[in-house]
Amino acid sequence: MKVLILNSGLGKRMGTLTADRPKCMVEITNGFSTIDFQMKTILKAGINDIVITTGPFAAVLQNHIGRKFPQAEVTYINNPIYEKTNYIYSIALAEEFLHHDDIIMMHGDLIFEESVFADILQSAVSAMVVDKTLPLPEKDFKAVIDADRITKVGIEFFDNALAAQPLYKLLKKDWIIWLDRILKFCDEGSRGVYAENAFNEVSAKMDLRWFDVNGRVCGEIDTEDDLNRMRPIAEKVILK
Repeated sequence: MKVLILNSGLGKRMGTLTADRPKCMVEITNGFSTIDFQMKTILKAGINDIVITTGPFAAVLQNHIGRKFPQAEVTYINNPIYEKTNYIYSIALAEEFLHHDDIIMMHGDLIFEESVFADILQSAVSAMVVDKTLPLPEKDFKAVIDADRITKVGIEFFDNALAAQPLYKLLKKDWIIWLDRILKFCDEGSRGVYAENAFNEVSAKMDLRWFDVNGRVCGEIDTEDDLNRMRPIAEKVILK
């Protein structure tokens, strides 16, 4: 099992909080950031094979993780054109490290309860986190469902959709199909879209199920408003 953490974004919507660090290092509480919580949770689950994509302040992030989690075996993949591309291109750059295993893939600004991570880790099928208790967000990911399968993921979908979060368990057989289409997108110059755009073209060949967290904490901290809204919730998760 390998974990892929996507951390190559600019984090502009966090304002001055990301003036000297990547978004995943913005403090939430007691010196803890999302990357601290994610690394702690991943290592506690017994996974030590981690790929992290980086963009701005790559050295700051590497030094931070090396200092706080020296036991972790981390491969860093820097996207040198992070300002012109989306994380689909960062995944393509990491391709040689992603072909051989089932993976857990997550965004670097995601906070979740440890039980959520433990449950999706144990999934026998490929799965993406959804939450049926939440209303559909206006600008964030939704997953279009057909029975127990996910057929599309994006911000633009509202019909037959559930609120979704970028936390995936992907069996190798499904992941390879998606990864191959990601590489094709990037080879054709489509490097500024979501990786989920590539998924939407091959979802019929995959078996991606939805996994309902049913109100448990699993959410992105993407803006200062998110930080203020999520901080009391995240504090309970981090300090648990």
